Order: sequence, then C-alpha cells, then structure tokens
Amino acid sequence: MSGVLTVACVVASAQERRDFEGVESGTPPPGFSFALTGRGGAVRWVVLEDPSAPAGPGVIAETSGDRTSDRFPLAILDDFEARDVAVSVRFKAVSGTVDQAAGLVVRLRDPRNYYIARANALENNVRLYRVVDGRRTQFAGVSLPVPRDRWQTLGLRIQGDRLSVSLDGRELFAATDRTFREPGRVGLWTKADSLTHFDGLEVQTLE
Repeated sequence: MSGVLTVACVVASAQERRDFEGVESGTPPPGFSFALTGRGGAVRWVVLEDPSAPAGPGVIAETSGDRTSDRFPLAILDDFEARDVAVSVRFKAVSGTVDQAAGLVVRLRDPRNYYIARANALENNVRLYRVVDGRRTQFAGVSLPVPRDRWQTLGLRIQGDRLSVSLDGRELFAATDRTFREPGRVGLWTKADSLTHFDGLEVQTLE
C-alpha cells in the first residue's frame, strides 16, 4: 500500500530531513526529480526495503545497473534551493562492478553544472568535483577506507567559496572554488552500475 513520504521541515531555519518510510517499494520516491549527467540509459531511482537502514527499512537507490562508465544518475530534491547549505546523507554501498559510489550535489544549476562530493567503496577514497558543461574535474580529495555493506554518513557543506567534506561526522578536507556562486538545488548522485542505498537525507541553509 502506498504511503506518504516522511518529511520534517522547519521553515524558519530552512531545515529539512527526508526518509522514505511508508512509500511503496519499487516506486519512485516522491519529492524528487531525476536526471542524468553523461551517457547511458534512463535512470531508475526507486524505494527499496533494507532492514539494516538506520532510519527504518525504506531507502532509495538507483537500480538500473547500467555499466556505462561516464553515466551519473541524479535524484534532485524538489522545492529547495540554496547558496550556502549543509547537506548529509546516510549511505551503504551494496554492489557494483564498474563503481560503488555515493554522492551529494550542491549549487546545481542543471544536470551538467554543479558541485559534487562523492565516496567510493571500490577505490577507497572521497573526492570533491566541479561539473562544468558535463565535464567532471576533481579539485580536492583524500584516500581512506570506505567499507562496503556498512552504513556511513557523507556530508558536504558549502559557504561562500569554501567547501568541506565529512564522513561520519569528521571533516576530511576543505577546499575553495568560485565556479558556482549562485543558489542552486541539492540532491543525490551515483555512477554507472553502483547499487547504493541512501537514507536520512538532511539539508539546512546556512547564515
């Protein structure tokens, strides 16, 4: 039986949290728009059940299994736009032959222009990119274990021209960049055939 997406929204501080309880398994999560950077087939973001999920069994994942290496599916949060924002999500890398990636997007203008922080369980690193006209360029990152089949929290904070990336609440690195200065949308990102479960997306605008 189809339910209602759990949403907690504090309007005064523009703070929002989304999980996926009460949504029928196998259906697209409400409150999101879907897009693709790069090549490959159509994206397929759906709600799945994962009993290990920290906020309840409802999670979302991109499930197409398309192995195109330069294929980057996006799930973009509707009705939210900010310039300075802190975003975090819990994720679990489940499988993937080409990649096992989880990403957060901020200041998204369109599917070809945005910032992204991504964790990779195949490469064991966390990196920060700018995507300009569809081309991805790394400008910061660090190598460290990103275990598969374990829930972790990826965080991305952007304020002015400073971006900082955290894993499980610990800041890993920070960098500055001035490519995207205007407000934009936020969302989730993955790559190729990554099967990554996402839960507990939190966004908060910053003063």
